[in-house]
Amino acid sequence: MAAGGRHRVIVVGGGLAGLSATLRISEAGLPVDLFSIVPVKRSHSVCAQGGINACNEIARQQGYSEHEHFDESIYGGDFLAHQPPVYEMAHWAPRIIDLLDRMGVPFNRTSEGQRDLRLFGGSLYKRTHFAGATTGQQLLYAFDEQVRRVEVEGKVTKHEYWEFLGPVLDDRRRCIGIVAQDLRTMQIRAFRADAVVMATGGCGLVFGKSTNSVMCTGAAASRCYQAGAFYANGEFIQVHPTAIPGADKLRLMSESARGEGGRVWVPRRKGDARDPRQIPDAERYYFLEERYPKYGNIVPRDIATREIFSICVHDGLGVGGGNMVYLDLTHLGRAYLERKLGGIIEIYRKFVGEDPAELPMKIFPGVHYSMGGLWTTYTAKPDSKGLVHGAPNSMMTNIEGLYAFGEANYQYHGANRLGANALLSCIFDGLFCGAGVANAARERTPAVEAPATHFDAATKRAEERMKSLLAASGTENPYAIGKELGDEMTAASTVVKSGPRLEQSLATIASLRERYARIRLSDTGMWTNQTLAHARAVGDMLVLAEAIARGGLERKESRGSHYRTDFTERNDDKFLATTVAAYDPTTGGSRITFERVECPLVEPRKRTYGKVEGGATAKAVASPHA
Repeated sequence: MAAGGRHRVIVVGGGLAGLSATLRISEAGLPVDLFSIVPVKRSHSVCAQGGINACNEIARQQGYSEHEHFDESIYGGDFLAHQPPVYEMAHWAPRIIDLLDRMGVPFNRTSEGQRDLRLFGGSLYKRTHFAGATTGQQLLYAFDEQVRRVEVEGKVTKHEYWEFLGPVLDDRRRCIGIVAQDLRTMQIRAFRADAVVMATGGCGLVFGKSTNSVMCTGAAASRCYQAGAFYANGEFIQVHPTAIPGADKLRLMSESARGEGGRVWVPRRKGDARDPRQIPDAERYYFLEERYPKYGNIVPRDIATREIFSICVHDGLGVGGGNMVYLDLTHLGRAYLERKLGGIIEIYRKFVGEDPAELPMKIFPGVHYSMGGLWTTYTAKPDSKGLVHGAPNSMMTNIEGLYAFGEANYQYHGANRLGANALLSCIFDGLFCGAGVANAARERTPAVEAPATHFDAATKRAEERMKSLLAASGTENPYAIGKELGDEMTAASTVVKSGPRLEQSLATIASLRERYARIRLSDTGMWTNQTLAHARAVGDMLVLAEAIARGGLERKESRGSHYRTDFTERNDDKFLATTVAAYDPTTGGSRITFERVECPLVEPRKRTYGKVEGGATAKAVASPHA
C-alpha cells in the first residue's frame, strides 16, 4: 500500500505554492497527486524577478528585525491583512532562506561570500535576497528538483497538462476530490482526495493584458467560488508601476531596478521631445524623489503607480505626451546591470530593441497581482504572535477539506502587497500550512470510502458543460468577449475607480454574460482543443469579474491599491474589514459582506511614506482607459 495508507492529498497548481505544499505533505507521509495546466517548470512563478524578503544577520546589523518586516508588511497592506499569519510568515522567513540556500538556489553573494541584499519598495532597509533578476525561476527549479526526488520515491504523481474543472463535494458540502480534464485527450475524470490545495495563482487575464502568464485566468478560483467557497478582497488589484507594453501582454520590469538605484523621471517641460541623454539633470523631474524624499523611488507599488498615472494623465508630462515615463539605469554602468539585473535587461532588449545601459527604459504601470483570493481561516496563538503549527484549518476555505495557498489565498498582503513578499508567502504557505493539510487529511474518513455517486455526478456535470460549449451555435466569439472584459475591467477597476464607473462596469459585465450565452466555438474537435478550454475559462472569468467589481463598489473608501475618486480617504470605522463575496446561484452574482479585521499587534496609523503635502496622489485623476 502507498505511503499514508488510504489517505491522499491533491495539490492543484505547479508553481512555488503548489510545489512547496507537495514537498511538505509528501514528506509528512501522505501521497500527493499534483495537477498543473502546464509543465511545473513553466508555472508562472518562473516569471518572478526581483527577490524574496527576509531578515538575516546582515540586515540585522542595519537595525532590521523580523518584527520590522512584519510591521512593514502590515503597514504596506494598509492594515487590512490579518496580523497573526503575517507575523508568523515574517519570523519564518530567515529559515526559509536558509532552506533555499541548502537546496542550491544561486543567490547573489557579496565579495565576502555573504548572501547579497537589495532595497525593495516599502522599506528603508536592504532585506531582499535575490538571484540576479530571475529569482522566481531559480526558486521554482530548486523546488521542482526536490519534488522530482519524492516523485521517484513514489510519493508524488504528477498530472501535467490537466485542467482543474471543480471540486467534488459530498452531501455535507465537504471537499472529497476534484474533477479535471486532460488537455491532450480531452478526457474528463474525477479524482478522490482527503484534502485539496488550490495553488493556482492570480487572475490577470480578467484584466486582459497583464504581466501574468496568459494561463492565469482565475478560472480555478472562480470554479471553487461557484461551488460555495467565499472570495475575499477581490477589489484589491496590484498594478505594478514599471511594465513595458506589448501587443499581446505586458512585460514586467522588476522593482529590483528601482531597488538597485534606478530613477523614475520625466522632462520638466511638457512636450520635450529631445533624446533623454540630451536633457540635463536640472531639466528632469524626478517626481518620486521630490514628492517622497524619505523613500524616493522605493515607495510601495500602489503609490508609485498612482503618481505615474497622475504625471501622465493629470499633468500631461508623460514622455512624448503619452502614457510613459523613464526608468533610468544608465548611470549604474553596464557591468553592474549585467551582474544584478541581467534577466530584465535581456527582456527589455529583446522586446523593445533598445539597450537600458545606453538609454532610459520607457515604462508604464500594468496589472500584476491580486491581493484578493479565496477566503481562508487559521488558528492563531493565544497572544496573536503567529499561528499554531499543524492546525488542521491552516488556510482552509469555508469548504471543509478545500485549502488555498499562494496568490490564490487572500491572507498575507491586505490592500497592497510589498514587493518580494509574494515568493515568501507562496513558500510559507506550502511549508508551514502544508503540515496542517496533512494533519487534516489523516483525521478524515478516507475519501476512497465516499460513494461513487458524488464523483459520477461531478464528472457528468463537467461533461455536460463541455458538450454544451461544443454544440453552441450562436454568433458570439468567446475571444472577443474575453478581450472586451479585459478592457472594461482595466478601465473601471484598477488604479482609479468611482461609484458610477463601477456601476457602469457591472452593467457591461452583465451584457457580456448575456452575449456569452450565444457563443460559438471555432474548434469543436476532441483533441487538445485550446478554444474549448479558453471559452470555458471566459465564462468563469465573467463570474469572478462581477465579484471583483461589486466588492469595489461596496467598499466606499480609498485604501492601498483601491483608490476611489468619490471616497478619497481611508475609513477604518466602516472598512477595516475583509470584503467577503459569496456566490448566489439564483442570480449568478455575488452577495457582499464585510468581516472585521482585528489589529492585536500593530494599531492602524496613517499611511504616508513621508509624502510631501500637495503631491499628485492627493488629486483625483481619471483613468486613461476610461
